[in-house]
Amino acid sequence: MKELHAPRRVASLSAQLVDTLREQITSGAWPVGMRIPPEHDLVEQLGVGRTTVREALGALVHLGLLEARKGDGTYVRTSSEMHSVLMRRANTSRWGDVLELRAVLEEYASGLAALRRTEDDLNRLRHLLDEAEATVDSAEMPAIAESDTRFHQAVVSASGNTLLTEVYDVLSTAVTEQIGGTLWPSATASEHSLLHRRLVEAIAAQDEVGARYCATEIVKLTETGTERQK
Repeated sequence: MKELHAPRRVASLSAQLVDTLREQITSGAWPVGMRIPPEHDLVEQLGVGRTTVREALGALVHLGLLEARKGDGTYVRTSSEMHSVLMRRANTSRWGDVLELRAVLEEYASGLAALRRTEDDLNRLRHLLDEAEATVDSAEMPAIAESDTRFHQAVVSASGNTLLTEVYDVLSTAVTEQIGGTLWPSATASEHSLLHRRLVEAIAAQDEVGARYCATEIVKLTETGTERQK
């Protein structure tokens, strides 16, 4: 008896349009923060029905890539579906759980960075470290937190693992939002700065164990500093 084959499924027009519009976002053609063309313009440009456009836009809003603002238009919220999903998950998780996951990612990534870093990576880390230390003098915690985040994102990026980097970028954003208004004692801030300097030195020396240790201690210090404010 001849083997039966299931018919090929063809994606609906709205599903195809979702893919088309998603490509506009992920490619950067529609950057984050941009107000996308109004519905009637998309209908004319794409040659599809208004219902199809609405379904596609609704799907992208549900995915978190777009944000519909009543009376204003639709804006690009993020270029990554993973960013939207992970950010929502992090914001609804226990603070301690977020820090523990951050510790796992930073420890492992720092070890990889020590093994894989390039001279360009080191130059960028040293520059960001100097920038972070200079920002501490401003005593404005939101600016300090953002500068610190850029430094750690660079450390993770030096690991050479693009998926790890993308996941960490989302998680670090959530952490920055949590500690943005926190004021640390001067002694804690000094120790924090010293550990960062040692982390860069370990990465430069390709000391995997030392880099992982410094990364773990930095996260512990962050947790201790924020807990004192609660």
